[in-house]
Amino acid sequence: MLERPKVPNERVHHDGHHGRRTFYRFRHVTTSTLSGWGRLSVTGQELRSEDLEGLTRDAVLTRGLGRSYGDSSLPPPSHPIVVATPLADRILAFDDRDGVLRAEAGYSLQSLYRGFLPRGWFTPVTPGTQFVTLGGMVAADIHGKNHHCDGTIGRHVRSIRLRVASGDIIECSRAQEPDLFRATIGGMGLTGHILDVELQLSRVPSPWIWSERIRVANIDAYLDALKESAAGWSFTMGWIDCLSQGPLMGRGVLLRGRWATATEAPRQFPRTLTRIPVPFVCPSWVMGHTVGRVFNEGVYRWNRSSSPRIMHPELFFYPLDSLLDWNRLYGPRGFTQYQCVLPDAAGRAAVRQLLELLTRQGAASFLCVIKDCGDEGEGLLSFPLKGTSIALDLPVRDHTQQVVDTLNEFVISVGGRIYLAKDAFTRPEHFRAMEPRLPHWQAIRRQWDPAGKLRSAQSVRVFGDPA
Repeated sequence: MLERPKVPNERVHHDGHHGRRTFYRFRHVTTSTLSGWGRLSVTGQELRSEDLEGLTRDAVLTRGLGRSYGDSSLPPPSHPIVVATPLADRILAFDDRDGVLRAEAGYSLQSLYRGFLPRGWFTPVTPGTQFVTLGGMVAADIHGKNHHCDGTIGRHVRSIRLRVASGDIIECSRAQEPDLFRATIGGMGLTGHILDVELQLSRVPSPWIWSERIRVANIDAYLDALKESAAGWSFTMGWIDCLSQGPLMGRGVLLRGRWATATEAPRQFPRTLTRIPVPFVCPSWVMGHTVGRVFNEGVYRWNRSSSPRIMHPELFFYPLDSLLDWNRLYGPRGFTQYQCVLPDAAGRAAVRQLLELLTRQGAASFLCVIKDCGDEGEGLLSFPLKGTSIALDLPVRDHTQQVVDTLNEFVISVGGRIYLAKDAFTRPEHFRAMEPRLPHWQAIRRQWDPAGKLRSAQSVRVFGDPA
């Protein structure tokens, strides 16, 4: 991660939409190898981070903290220059009466956690890591454990200010340029460079989570528990063992929770957790089937059902954040996460069929997370729809493309879709087949960027943009 320099090079005054502002240009230009969180990388790229309004004039892509798993935050080969947002991280406005926050695109979820949770406010939707930026959350239209209740982050975004391909800076919302607004939510940064976002925060009764753990014997019992929990719990998700077969297939642990009330919660604010680093890239066999079976057996036996209790919010929302650089566990070739959603109309049999298909492909996942999704959001490429989300971490092997192709063909057959923020292998014809909203989104994108200036390595692969 880039560190903020102690001495700025230049002070700049700007009279803009939000009045006169003073900020500093930080002249950071770093030539390096950039990668997605799955360790897919492109070498010799130039990473620039300073005033977003200045840098985005000629850029084709903006990048946050690099936690998208595939190539969505990597630039196309012909234009290997990325504008990084982490130094553009100021809070521009906050109203403590109604919880409306306006911040620059590089403002991180970790900063929001540290700055606003002690004041009784929190993001209404959070992904599984706090090491993401506000701009990245909107571009991917992130969802969380409470999608069945509160939808994606896009539902809570009030307005977005972005620089479009022409160089103009546009404010868009549900009332102003609504098509651009809907195309930008979940649009993977391809409709414009997000400069700042106005977000409605949620008031929480305490900074602690009231949670309960349920151990289930197989995938049918898991899905029963997931649906039953949705009625009374704001947050639901769980881990399943997809290396086991037969009657034990999909055995796992369901975690459900809600914000603790003031009377249930401890008086003190949750302490800062210790983070353990993974100091080196592990051999490929570490995340193989043998270790996976031992790990899954241990997790299943250790996590017995428990009665409701208080839980640290970081352990509940971000368990993997306690292990720094955990992507190194997957070896030098890295990994991909295959995340799909199977609609309720396909029935629970579709979930079992996908797990069986994964086993037949010899690619059963070391880690499999299943969540309940609510209604489809307003973002034109937003991922979730009413159904069951399945996320599989797959070490990259020689047959990974074949595995993803096979899974995609099944997902298409049952009316599901995949999550672009996690994808690194989906073919363009498969994405077109699973995404009926794509032509509408493409028409809006062409309206604002007829020359196709804004693009990424992923848009070259999936949408056929110029390389």
